Amino acid sequence: MNSDSPDATPLEPRESMEYDVVIVGGGPAGLSAAIRIKQQATAQQREVSVVVLEKGAEVGAHILSGAVMDPRALTELFPDWKERGAPLHQAVTNDEMLFLSETGSRATPHWLLPECLHNHGNYVISLGAVCRWLAEQAENLGVEIFPGFAAAEILYDDNNRVHGVATGDMGIGKDGQPHAGFQRGMELLGKYTLFAEGARGHLGKQLIAHYRLDEGRDPSSWAIGVKELWEVPPEKAKPGLVVHTTGWPMTDDSFGGGFLYHLEDNKITLGFVMGLDYANPWLSPFEEMQRWKLHPSIRPHIEGGKRIGYGARALNNGGLQALPKLVFPGGALIGCDAGMLNASRIKGSHAAIKSGMLAADAVVQALGAQRSHDELAAYPQAFEQSWLHKELERAKNFKLWFKRGKLTGNLMTGIEQWLLPKLGINSPPWTLHGSTPDHANLKPAAQCPRIDYPKPDGKLTFDRLSSVFLSNTNHEENQPAHLTLKDASVPVAINLAQYAGPESRYCPAGVYEFVEGPDGQQRLQINAQNCVHCKTCDIKDPTQNIVWVAPEGGGGPNYGTM
Repeated sequence: MNSDSPDATPLEPRESMEYDVVIVGGGPAGLSAAIRIKQQATAQQREVSVVVLEKGAEVGAHILSGAVMDPRALTELFPDWKERGAPLHQAVTNDEMLFLSETGSRATPHWLLPECLHNHGNYVISLGAVCRWLAEQAENLGVEIFPGFAAAEILYDDNNRVHGVATGDMGIGKDGQPHAGFQRGMELLGKYTLFAEGARGHLGKQLIAHYRLDEGRDPSSWAIGVKELWEVPPEKAKPGLVVHTTGWPMTDDSFGGGFLYHLEDNKITLGFVMGLDYANPWLSPFEEMQRWKLHPSIRPHIEGGKRIGYGARALNNGGLQALPKLVFPGGALIGCDAGMLNASRIKGSHAAIKSGMLAADAVVQALGAQRSHDELAAYPQAFEQSWLHKELERAKNFKLWFKRGKLTGNLMTGIEQWLLPKLGINSPPWTLHGSTPDHANLKPAAQCPRIDYPKPDGKLTFDRLSSVFLSNTNHEENQPAHLTLKDASVPVAINLAQYAGPESRYCPAGVYEFVEGPDGQQRLQINAQNCVHCKTCDIKDPTQNIVWVAPEGGGGPNYGTM
């Protein structure tokens, strides 16, 4: 079994703790898996030890989602969630789907809305608040939760089975040497380890490569969501109103759209989602979101209000064809670490909860049979028989149609999500496939029109640094950079020369800047302190030269009620 990473400072061996189940990630998937394991074990009058590691300073700190939540999976987990006080307070009261031109909009009649955009029975929520509530339920059941501890390394045994994870050492300086605040990482060993890190989890990415879990699958596809939270005057509040937009400001065939949800307490959550398969390197998802807010259909919702929160996060939208194999010796991928989000519904929390429950059932079954460190075959089998699989089957072509253009995407979404269900056909009888990873779609800057974005006005539109301030992002400055380069010469020699330095635009936090050095030459400056852990750079870098690794636990954003 590995006890030290290859570049770790030679120090005393790490201490270890043993559990039946180790779960990496305190989001909806990880917490629901932990809860379900404890529920099942209690029902069978067995004792099963479970630990959840969360890299955020507290549960919910790194959780960012739109979010409209379908309570179906939560109701399966806790049929009495209302009585338990789950923070699903604002039911959806109305749906709007707007097709935007630069100056106007056209609303889809309600009877023409595809089923994926019907939100009756759903709730406008803060997913961070829901996760904090789930953590309380988990702890009440005896789950141990360690916030502020980032899982930095996968531990394999001599038979190439996952045996657990190790948390990162704390107190390592930029020079790679321990300083006065040094604290050795811990090994958390489990009979099974579930990975629930969210989209583009850095350990999940390693597992997929190590076990070739994506063999025979389509390339994963991603989007970035840039989100703000606003407080508006009471007369502007429309609690429960859900608005989705497509069209402007996207001027080419890039995949993107906006969302605006009215919460309770005079708050509005709004944002823009853009597919990371876009071609023009001059494009900036952050700036697209800022100018989207100025549209005459969006601006009136927030004008006169105050922006009180900001965040950004990558999300999966590759569909069922891009899901990797879910299991490997010793563990499983769950939630968005596997890619369970339903892009057509713009929802993933219900899928995360359900996948966590399915994996949990397989774990409890295996432990009851005195098994350990093998493949949990019952999990993918149960997934394929579940309502979640049926839901994702219906949505399997959604993103792929939009790769063929907006007109085709809108037309085929209507056919697959509106017409076919009315004909009694629950999923499309055809399956599309993708072949190109998102980073490979970027074209040289010389082949694309330059985009000049307007300057922020400080009232409705803002710059990145003031936005990052609202995300409460902080990292211990004296630590090795968690945004690493395979080759330090590539950003200038290739990215800047061919693509005009796209990392300075696709990052929503101002992490990457090209600056002039003392020798008059350009160099890439990485402001890792600003990183909101969105993972966009790890996905979109055209040379795949940037690798995101875990910083010290507790660092990054603290989204609070975002």
